[in-house]
Amino acid sequence: MTQINELQHRITAALDRVAQGVAKLEERAAQAVPAAPSEPGIDPAEVARLQDALDEEKLANAQLEERVRKLHETHRKELEAAKAAAAAASGPAAPMIDVSALDLDLQRLRQSNEMLRATNEELRRALSENVGEPHLINKAMLAELEGLRAARSVEAAETRAIIASLTPLLEAAAEPEEAN
Repeated sequence: MTQINELQHRITAALDRVAQGVAKLEERAAQAVPAAPSEPGIDPAEVARLQDALDEEKLANAQLEERVRKLHETHRKELEAAKAAAAAASGPAAPMIDVSALDLDLQRLRQSNEMLRATNEELRRALSENVGEPHLINKAMLAELEGLRAARSVEAAETRAIIASLTPLLEAAAEPEEAN
């Protein structure tokens, strides 16, 4: 959209410059009596050069206006396609993924992994001091089990999210096959 605004600004500026040049030429023509080629005020070569420049600017302006029109049309089509895709995705066929449950499972996994790290650190310290404490070993095993449960829960939630996302796509793909 910024490009369109920039092109429109440039076109407007070019048209203003052309209009000012034409106004000056009309002003000179209105003030002067038809000039003879020997009159020093108006150079026919300069008038021809200015007319050529004016024609080039008109052509460039027309091209830019066409580009802006095409950009507007392309933008409109893309916007309509995006709106249609969003409407299709948010329709009743699109199941909702329980993001909060997935987030809770991830938090649980993080906490159990932190607990496992802390327990393993205590166990390492106890073993380095040659003090094998059974309660630390039990604590480490419990933390590891909790970590495995949390990881499984996260994997199950991810699987449910994937299935929920793929179900509408598979149903849409199956519809043309059922019609045949």
